[in-house]
Amino acid sequence: MRDYEKLSDNDLTGLLKKGNIAAFEEIYNRYWSRLYSAAYKRVKSREVCQEIIQDLFTSLWLSGKELQIRASLEGYLLTAVRYKVFNHIEKELVRRNYRSTLPEASLRIDNSTEETILLNDLSQQLEEEIVQLPEKCRQVFELSRKQQKSNKEIALELNISEKTVENHITKALRLMRAGLKDSIASLFLL
Repeated sequence: MRDYEKLSDNDLTGLLKKGNIAAFEEIYNRYWSRLYSAAYKRVKSREVCQEIIQDLFTSLWLSGKELQIRASLEGYLLTAVRYKVFNHIEKELVRRNYRSTLPEASLRIDNSTEETILLNDLSQQLEEEIVQLPEKCRQVFELSRKQQKSNKEIALELNISEKTVENHITKALRLMRAGLKDSIASLFLL
């Protein structure tokens, strides 16, 4: 059995290319904490650093046979960590930018067709509620809201007091509000 702790980085790299798991474990044990520290300086998140280092060592093991290290193993690993950190930061920036544009995009969505349909439905329900009002109440309401007449004008035209006009309008609004309660609630949800 070999004492892998005494082997040089070049020897470990040569053994790694042959698929030697013990050489891989020695590289892992030798460089894990340095690589973690290098990643943590930039990312400041334990979980993300652990994920980056795990990903680095996974790719090191999977590409071990094709591994081309031109300088030192340590330099290669530190450079690889730096690139993985940069990739992580770049992906986070893209995610943040995407998340920040979501509220703006939702404001720009055109709901005009849906709003028009709902408004038409509401108008139709409103007309149905007006038709169901008592005769005198409906007459006062239509003069007030549709013909834009003042309470005084309505009172003179129908030969009733202004107070009676106010009572009819109040009653009409109360009855219509009760009849349109569900439609108004769904309109406010939009």
